[in-house]
Amino acid sequence: MEKNTVVKTTADELVTENDDKKVVLKVDHVAKFFKLPTEQASGLKQALINWTKGIKGFKIQHVLRDISFEVHEGDFFGIVGRNGSGKSTLLKLISQIYMPDGGTITVNGKLVPFIELGVGFNPELTGRENVYLNGALLGFSHTEIDDMYDDIVEFAELGEFMDQKLKNYSSGMQVRLAFSVAIKAQGDILVLDEVLAVGDESFQRKCDNYFAQIKKDPKKTVILVTHSMDAVKKYCNKAILIKDGEIVESGNKDDVADRYTLENLRASAEQHSVASPDSEYPLGLSKRVPVLKQIPVSSLVLKSSDSFVFDVEYEFNESTPYYLAAAVFDLKRGGISFDSGEDTFRFTEPGHHMVRFSLPLHLFNNGEYKVLVTLRVDKDKPTPQERTERLAFTNDANCSTFAIRDTDNGDYALINDRSLQFSIINSES
Repeated sequence: MEKNTVVKTTADELVTENDDKKVVLKVDHVAKFFKLPTEQASGLKQALINWTKGIKGFKIQHVLRDISFEVHEGDFFGIVGRNGSGKSTLLKLISQIYMPDGGTITVNGKLVPFIELGVGFNPELTGRENVYLNGALLGFSHTEIDDMYDDIVEFAELGEFMDQKLKNYSSGMQVRLAFSVAIKAQGDILVLDEVLAVGDESFQRKCDNYFAQIKKDPKKTVILVTHSMDAVKKYCNKAILIKDGEIVESGNKDDVADRYTLENLRASAEQHSVASPDSEYPLGLSKRVPVLKQIPVSSLVLKSSDSFVFDVEYEFNESTPYYLAAAVFDLKRGGISFDSGEDTFRFTEPGHHMVRFSLPLHLFNNGEYKVLVTLRVDKDKPTPQERTERLAFTNDANCSTFAIRDTDNGDYALINDRSLQFSIINSES
């Protein structure tokens, strides 16, 4: 792939055939790799031995491979991906901190990057001086910063502190000032990396209102890198998902957000898929119950109107009556959301079986949930805690994890307000 650099257009505006808005950012077959040092030769003899064996002093890490997309004027464009996917490297390429090893990046307009809040701030300078310093680092003239200064200070709500040294600011005040410089800088293209959840609740509401306004401005373009799929669905009109240095989903923001959630669920399952080395049976299984696992049938990303359908495969060869119990864990808020109890799914036939379950989701708000299935037998004990014996359970590798993503839902409480609401039955004054 031919090595190239970042290009800025000035006279001609890029326009695609499918969109009448001009293209303000075009990433065309971009690749980026880094040389990571490996075994270092301690002397000439070792260097010669390494050379004869073909051992180099570095290995190549391909962070991005053939990335292509376009951002149009007025877009609120999301870039998402798991840690290590290459999205931060892509942002640094767009911001000209790095140069691509292949392909081209074409920028049409004033691009203002904020990769990390507070980078370039000097604690020995005052808040006022830091605003001018940071603005200069972003390429703004003193006159341009003069024009932006009042808006920055007003948004940060730090007017009475601007002549104090930054080292005397609280961490929250520093974040507010840095974020205010970020979003009030008068650029055409604003590049933000994980900076939406800053400051206290009041300041976050102000930021939320600002982004709601900027979405309506057809001349402002925002490129947002985030792990928050709520932010992607709330703010963005387009998005891409990067995995292992390649785009695996692009276009519709909801499709991208759901695919990202699905990738996280799969990665979590793979992370726990290794059997315990201390036993011939994986965690949760035994000689009495050598098989107990869940197999999802429905999608892992669902709406409240859906049901989560999954199969449970198990083997229990004793003649003792037994039952399966299923519990739903709330991975976001914590706790057990539902437990089927001991009298729901009772069986008497031994052997190898497959049972299909369906869990309606109309009560639940958005979130991530895990289903744990256990196989139990009764015991002749007096208390509820001792009445049953758990013989097996589905561990993290063979249980089911699913997510609810519904635009009609909230995500604060477990139960959505369409299913349960308070009502006033009496009021006295």
